[in-house]
Amino acid sequence: MKTKAIFIDSHGGPEVFTLRDHDLPDPSAGQLQIRHKAIGLNFIDIYQRKGLYPVSLPAILGTEAAGVVEAVGEGVEGFTPGDHIAYIGGGGAYAQAANIPAVMAAKIPDGISEEIAAASFLKGLTVEMLVRQVFILGPDHTCLVYAAAGGVGTLLCQWASHIGARVIGVVGNEEKALIARKNGADETIVRTEIDSIARTVREMTGGRGVDVVYDSVGKATFEASLNSLAPRGHMVTFGNASGPVPAIEPLELSRRGSLTLTRPTLFHYTTPENLQDMAANLFALVANGALTPTLSHRFKLADVADAHRLLESGNSTGAILLEP
Repeated sequence: MKTKAIFIDSHGGPEVFTLRDHDLPDPSAGQLQIRHKAIGLNFIDIYQRKGLYPVSLPAILGTEAAGVVEAVGEGVEGFTPGDHIAYIGGGGAYAQAANIPAVMAAKIPDGISEEIAAASFLKGLTVEMLVRQVFILGPDHTCLVYAAAGGVGTLLCQWASHIGARVIGVVGNEEKALIARKNGADETIVRTEIDSIARTVREMTGGRGVDVVYDSVGKATFEASLNSLAPRGHMVTFGNASGPVPAIEPLELSRRGSLTLTRPTLFHYTTPENLQDMAANLFALVANGALTPTLSHRFKLADVADAHRLLESGNSTGAILLEP
């Protein structure tokens, strides 16, 4: 198939992207060939572009998209040309079309558009992993959610609120605080208006702290997150927006209240055996309105560099989509 794709030939800033013609071969055994309708943008794409998560070069980045099945490779069952699907994978989504492993795809239910699917699939599966597997969040828990107005953050606030948990969202300004509260945060902390996140959390919780912290920021907030936890609390660090977190001695977790620290990666949880169940959980909540993905920004595929600049700036809210 003759198509176009965004390549990187070296790691670096957004300027490394180039749009080129791409000859996409027929799908191999176990693959689906997808004509993209919408492509999701995620922080993992930035990490790969910079080289924090190394990829073989030249590379086509992009870890999620939604579209229509054009062809089915040998041995694939359950999919036929014309199916509307969403998928996650190791790369290749920054293109008009791609060949992807069928085991990492799920059919999009009727009533959910490709745009909504692309805006919510990887982010929503991440949230499913965080609240149903990494730490089983319940209605008696209080959670602290960073970047609560972002793509993952808004869905995380919505899902946690649907469960009945108390949600404290951390954001960068008052506008984002309004967005976080609209999406289920019970209270918000505007980090630029306070001296200490941890002290503010303690004040909000009567000195106890929170049961779990969902921290996608990384280095800049790691210490504050640990200091915000109640005894036997759970620290979930799942992003590196400000850089990788520092090393910590296990004994330090004991001193702070027998804390648990985990660094989950989505692709260790979305196995071929459980992806369909995770997708079903996600799409059911989207279909019934419990999750309402926000499509805040759209860019043409050729303008992917500008999309990356916006995501890195910290000024975006909701999901960013690329239009192939």
